[in-house]
Amino acid sequence: MSRSGYQRVQIEFHGRSLSIETGRMAKQAGGAALVQFGETVVLVTATASGAPREGIDFFPLTCDYQEKTFAAGKIPGGFFKREGRPAEKEILTSRLIDRPVRPLFPKGFNCETQVIATVLSHDKENDPDVLSLVGASTALVLSDVPWGGPIAAVRVGRIGGRFVINPTTSQLLESDLNLIVAGSRDAVVMVEGGANMLPEQVVLEALFAAHEGLQPLIALQEDLQRQVGKPKRTVASPKLDADLEQQVRQQGLPKLRAGLATPVKQERYAALDAARDEVVNALANGSPERVKEVATLFDRLKKGVVRETIVNERRRIDGRGPADVRPISCDVEVLPRTHGSALFTRGETQALVVTTLGTSSDEQKIDALIGETYKKFMLHYNFPPFSTGEVKFLRSPGRREIGHGALDERALAPVLPTEEEFPYTIRIVSEVLESNGSSSMATVCGGSLSLMAAGVPVKAAVAGVAMGLIKEGEEVRVLSDILGDEDHLGDMDFKVAGTEQGVTAVQMDIKMAGVTRAIMQEALDQARAARLHILGVMNQTLARPHSELSMHAPRIITLHIKPDRIRDLIGPGGKVIRGITEETGAKIDVEDDGTVYVASADGTSMQRAIDKIRAVTAEAEVGKVYRGTVRKIVDFGAFVEIFPGTDGLVHISQLAHERVRKVSDVLKEGDVIDVKVLEVDRSGKIRLSRKETLTKPASEDHEARP
Repeated sequence: MSRSGYQRVQIEFHGRSLSIETGRMAKQAGGAALVQFGETVVLVTATASGAPREGIDFFPLTCDYQEKTFAAGKIPGGFFKREGRPAEKEILTSRLIDRPVRPLFPKGFNCETQVIATVLSHDKENDPDVLSLVGASTALVLSDVPWGGPIAAVRVGRIGGRFVINPTTSQLLESDLNLIVAGSRDAVVMVEGGANMLPEQVVLEALFAAHEGLQPLIALQEDLQRQVGKPKRTVASPKLDADLEQQVRQQGLPKLRAGLATPVKQERYAALDAARDEVVNALANGSPERVKEVATLFDRLKKGVVRETIVNERRRIDGRGPADVRPISCDVEVLPRTHGSALFTRGETQALVVTTLGTSSDEQKIDALIGETYKKFMLHYNFPPFSTGEVKFLRSPGRREIGHGALDERALAPVLPTEEEFPYTIRIVSEVLESNGSSSMATVCGGSLSLMAAGVPVKAAVAGVAMGLIKEGEEVRVLSDILGDEDHLGDMDFKVAGTEQGVTAVQMDIKMAGVTRAIMQEALDQARAARLHILGVMNQTLARPHSELSMHAPRIITLHIKPDRIRDLIGPGGKVIRGITEETGAKIDVEDDGTVYVASADGTSMQRAIDKIRAVTAEAEVGKVYRGTVRKIVDFGAFVEIFPGTDGLVHISQLAHERVRKVSDVLKEGDVIDVKVLEVDRSGKIRLSRKETLTKPASEDHEARP
């Protein structure tokens, strides 16, 4: 291919070909990369506007991941037959790209920047998510956008005790680990994933096996950049007035220290806001530009004071030591009509978590590129504005809510019983009522308690804790159970959830250059200690699942019928099953393999439904006597219904011990008689006998003969 700017690099990566090309597609974007692994192909572009966006105090970056159904040879469902709002997978992958990419943009660069990843082909074995992150890094590296990459990402699994880099979808079914790890040349920068209660040491080894495994992908990007990378834009670092900074320090420091000493969040925020207003009014001289500069310097001073106090005095904002966990309180069964509820409070973070049990008809259908699947476990996380004392419009869940919900769902999934053990669909909803640090981990704790309160036979209790990190020079402090301010002002947000046995979910975001193995080891060890402490408090409230389900939860009984009898249970147009449901009030779900789930909170209704299902689907047993109804008289015998929808023939020779000249001499339609099953042939026809149920006359009894 001879086209200006076109280049393609390729390597063999863990048994499959991986290539990155640029210059053939999307040439007007700031940077574009086409990444292919196996037969999965993702196009990623990165573009920044030419002028900075004025009047903002954040970096305007947007990362979007989109899956095109044509990538898997599918046509979208629905009336419009085109892709609609982003699915959960797309939202989570968009976050996955944003989190490691965002911290690497330089301060002072405020141009609108957009990264778009589009899945063009999906082979259903190689997930596009990690490829999209590699493509995002490549597109930014090749563009003129100033950025501190490259980075790369891989997925790491563990099969048979051995780590596997970028396992296929089918391999992941055998894996007890599923982590996505992003890293630079020197360090891990982001982690997202789950594990099946694995020890911290295994998780640590997995992170650094992944970091080593992603190095060839960084080298590939650097090779491509040397060949066709664009010159980077220059960014002027924000310049602050040194004299003004000193004045802010002199006037603001006493007020700042007094405000930070206030333990209650809302009171502390009010004191700090008042202190900042005083300093701004004293030093800004009415100039709008100077107001902004003084406020920025005050916030910078606050960050420095908080960090210095933690590092030098080992004392945090609320007075705790680095490894201390805030006071915890737990309550269960706080709502009378729900199936399971828990109120978990840790410091000023509080989550009300409710578990609801349903049947298989309540499962969530997922229509993804890899095909249709069904979810029996869902966790939904809600973060209303009052939880932080704010006033905002209530809208549908955003990326943050969906991301936290996915993390919490991943944390609890490994302890749930199998479908055979517990044939219920489970939905957990977390309503965050207060937030000052890691409401997602409070949701994990509350979710575990609500499951046990609902009587779900979980394998173990699960707790979660958010860890932080402050690094000043060579001094490092790892913090347990971080506050919101410590998250905002710190260098790491590392969430770890698990049981006493091991880790079930991790999520880590790094704001500094990277975290060494020694720091990661310390963070994991300290997180385990905090988790065990939290589990101890939770166990004092509820140590094991209730032995009985809530009286308001449906009871599910499992029946098995022959698959060829499903049509009899359903009936024409669903008439039979609908009639049973309407008559008994029970809920009935039928699987293709003949498994029937009957659900009802009323035992009498359930038994009536079971009796009717058994009657409709019963199979005649040879040698068994049934009480049936004569439905039709014919010359050669009578057809007798032995249970609803099933009848057999009593031949005229089987009506009585004596010879019967005419069927109507013995029976008439509507008679209820006892019949014995003589035979069921291959086609399902049933041969019955009335004679076999009658006592023989004395003349036919050999022992009665002279």
